[in-house]
Amino acid sequence: MNQEESASSLRDYSATNRMLFISGLAAILGVAGAILAWVLLGLIRFATNIFYYHRLSFADVSPANNTLGWMAAFAPILGGLLIGVIARYGSEKIRGHGMPEAIEAIIFKGGKVPPRIAVLKPIATAIAIGSGGPFGAEGPIIMTGGATGSLIGQLLRMTDSERTTLLVAGAAAGMSATFSCPLSAVLLAVELLLFEWRPRSLVPVAVASVTAGAIRRLLLGPGPIFPMLPTTVPIHHAAMLGALFIGLLAALLSTGLSRILYAIEDVFERLPIHWMWWPAIGGVVVGLGGLIFPQALGVGYEVIQKLVTDDVTWKLILGVLVIKSLIWTFSLGSNTSGGILAPLLMIGGAMGAAAGHLLTPVSQGAWALVGMSSILAAAIGAPLTAAMLAVELTHNGGLMLPVLLGCVVSYAVSVLLQPRSILTERLSRRGFHLSREYGVDPLETVMVRDVMHTSVFALPMDATRQDAADWLKKMNERGSEAWSHWQRLFPLVDADGRLGGILTRGQMITAGRDNNLKGSLLEAGSAKPAVVAPNDTLRSAAEKMAELHLTSFPVVNAQGALSGILTIEDLLSARSKARMRDSDRQRVLTLRWPFGKPLRAEHPIDDLVDRAYDSAVRDQERLLAAEEKIESGLD
Repeated sequence: MNQEESASSLRDYSATNRMLFISGLAAILGVAGAILAWVLLGLIRFATNIFYYHRLSFADVSPANNTLGWMAAFAPILGGLLIGVIARYGSEKIRGHGMPEAIEAIIFKGGKVPPRIAVLKPIATAIAIGSGGPFGAEGPIIMTGGATGSLIGQLLRMTDSERTTLLVAGAAAGMSATFSCPLSAVLLAVELLLFEWRPRSLVPVAVASVTAGAIRRLLLGPGPIFPMLPTTVPIHHAAMLGALFIGLLAALLSTGLSRILYAIEDVFERLPIHWMWWPAIGGVVVGLGGLIFPQALGVGYEVIQKLVTDDVTWKLILGVLVIKSLIWTFSLGSNTSGGILAPLLMIGGAMGAAAGHLLTPVSQGAWALVGMSSILAAAIGAPLTAAMLAVELTHNGGLMLPVLLGCVVSYAVSVLLQPRSILTERLSRRGFHLSREYGVDPLETVMVRDVMHTSVFALPMDATRQDAADWLKKMNERGSEAWSHWQRLFPLVDADGRLGGILTRGQMITAGRDNNLKGSLLEAGSAKPAVVAPNDTLRSAAEKMAELHLTSFPVVNAQGALSGILTIEDLLSARSKARMRDSDRQRVLTLRWPFGKPLRAEHPIDDLVDRAYDSAVRDQERLLAAEEKIESGLD
């Protein structure tokens, strides 16, 4: 590739026409995701009717309204037993809330999810929630939709990145259909699942989410999940201070819940019984909690609706904050199947409603919404998703300012308080590490011409093996200092400086030791070497190094002339400079008072030199003025 071709191939985006094909499959996944969400919600209603009303029905009922009395405490235990059996003899991957498993498949397994997950996960979730488990349906449907996307990606001939895109598209479709939140689902994919910001993945995910949102309107009806009266009055400045306070509380509560959850998980890990029985043990706590506060059982959408519409009492608030939090962390710590978004929304809403008694001048329902979104932002580390979800769940855009402030504050404090989110802590315990921060690769912004070596020892095209022997003799005479020189690649150039071939240091040594020193040196090397152009990015050069298993390249311009040599050390040097950008602090500008006195010098020695220079200039000016005065007097 010459320099002109290299420059013309540089683009802002790496997407190809393949993106359109993946987007078409994503649209199909959007339809499938909406149907899966509809099926899962139906299965949850069916399981609830069986466990708490002993009938075969798909009626929308709540476990809190059952008439079983103390017998209701056994429903979560029975559900836990069934989940343990499914996990042990079906697939262990159905355990947990699904989000860490989805991230693990995306980052570490090339987007591959066992097909049985698409069937077993919704069944286990329906049993867990239908038997009173204090979970939401969104996490499992995200995993189920992702498994469906992964299945399509495994059936077709695709790269790992394309298969991963379909997995995330299916996950976004599931969330969009469950919560009727197409934009939040896309933001969740960007902030939590994709681990990149590229058109090749963003476009298919958005297509799947929008399609699922449109189909959901036909299957589950239009409108927000938790409708509330829109806020039409301007937000008072005091409300912003209240949002800041709630954001801080949300970060502390989220950190506490995360630590309690994994402490309980550690307790279960130490139990001398098989993990198959853990969900049943968790069901004991759920059952007892349900007897004390029945509203803590199940998904609890009706409780969230009360929180955002000011229909709350202190009994409801304390029940959610204490009982719901306790049974949710204990049950999830037992590794049963269920989601985390709905419980977090409920707990955050109760926290916001409680704080609303102290804050003015916004309603308790508004503070509940701020609390819901803030605790979600802190728990999963996705502030934009949480803020937009609050709007899409309620269609109340008038609260965007306090909601966004609360989400950002809770997110900022939580990343300082805990190294991992509630989603990635489990991955860390499995020995994996991932970073939730994205940025442009520094090697993408630096060109080969900026770091290549230009002082290169080159040989003429007609060089013989005798030249190699002479070089080898001089190298041995000069000793270790000569052998430590950076150059390991030796170009052969013609009279016009055009590259005709290369030899490695090993090939030069072999040629110099050959018995026939009159032979052509080019025969010992390569006449068609791999090259890079001065206008190539270091990232493309690094990818070529990895692909060809080489550590250096000759750099050739558009005319085929040798411009220099690029080595792997040059790439590391560029990376080191990028690292210094984040670590080295320096003052660029110095503020001065009106009379020219510096406010503060960065380095005392610099200040001393500056003063000495200024004093010398003033003395020189006075001397010149005196000389001019004397000369004028003589005239």
